[in-house]
Amino acid sequence: MSAVRIALADDERMVRTALRVILDAEPGLEVVGEAATGAEAVSMVRERRPDVVLMDVRMPEIDGIRATEQILGTMDAPPRIVVVTTFENDAYVYDALRAGASGFLLKRAAAEELVQAVRLVASSDSLLFPAAVRSLAAEYGRRAPADLPAWAGRLTEREAEVLRLMATGLTNAEIAGRMGVGAATVKTHVASVLAKTGVRDRTQAVIAAYESGFISPR
Repeated sequence: MSAVRIALADDERMVRTALRVILDAEPGLEVVGEAATGAEAVSMVRERRPDVVLMDVRMPEIDGIRATEQILGTMDAPPRIVVVTTFENDAYVYDALRAGASGFLLKRAAAEELVQAVRLVASSDSLLFPAAVRSLAAEYGRRAPADLPAWAGRLTEREAEVLRLMATGLTNAEIAGRMGVGAATVKTHVASVLAKTGVRDRTQAVIAAYESGFISPR
């Protein structure tokens, strides 16, 4: 299998160097580019076509949120973006998730957490830090409308169950075990949930579920 290609976007050179050393030492991971500003990140990602981007939230020129929007909004088959932040319970982090980021990681995370997060997001098989996502949705999410969105009515009973289990952070294999079905069946249900909610990955489906009131964050 080919290596997971990773791009780093952070205005601190020491942070980028530390991330590169950790990631390049891991089999199956390869850092293919670095950027010191949001604008550089957008340009570099378009040129290098990484699989995963580690994106700082606060950077010069344009911040990580705007850079995330530009990358996801202008590229075919864009990379998965993980926001790297100092503070977990931060409105900027939630804004980045709403902009399309697939997860977030704390700058103080241990090396093994960093590696696991990159592999997890690259595989898109589970939700990164589901409890923290629920907490952010409760704190910063929009007030749920009185009526559920149209897509909620289009979900089958099984698909609705899969979405709720996705929100707990279970992998496809774990969801399959919980529901007593095959992993391939769960994968099909997940694909259908993404199509019906109109989002590109399971993180965005879960954010949509919380913001719509389909799932309560509390």
